[in-house]
Amino acid sequence: MNVNTGKHSARRCITGGALVGIINGLFGGGGGMIAVPVLSGLLGYPQKQAHATAIAVIAPLCAVSAVAYIIGGYAHLNVIIPAAVGNIAGGVIGAKLLGKLPPIAVQICFIAVMLAAGIRMMI
Repeated sequence: MNVNTGKHSARRCITGGALVGIINGLFGGGGGMIAVPVLSGLLGYPQKQAHATAIAVIAPLCAVSAVAYIIGGYAHLNVIIPAAVGNIAGGVIGAKLLGKLPPIAVQICFIAVMLAAGIRMMI
């Protein structure tokens, strides 16, 4: 594994984490789109580990953001609860697929999703 260690890595983790937190808090999600490139490009994690680590980092961050949005009246439980059920099921399936797919397939899928999201945002 080509993961950086030491103080330099801790600074990069904190800086990258702050960036991901800002993106997630500002846009209500999507921090994983930033976390994966930070983990793989900046910190040298292999693709599969970058994706798995991003999820582990983003999950509690999303929970905190969700509470803030609910308290602020921006999100409603009648949407959150059914969507959460679907997300949990999809998360289990995605985690199982991550273990079975070759790293290049994971990278191609991630690039395709990022491109599709970018194109959708422009339309």
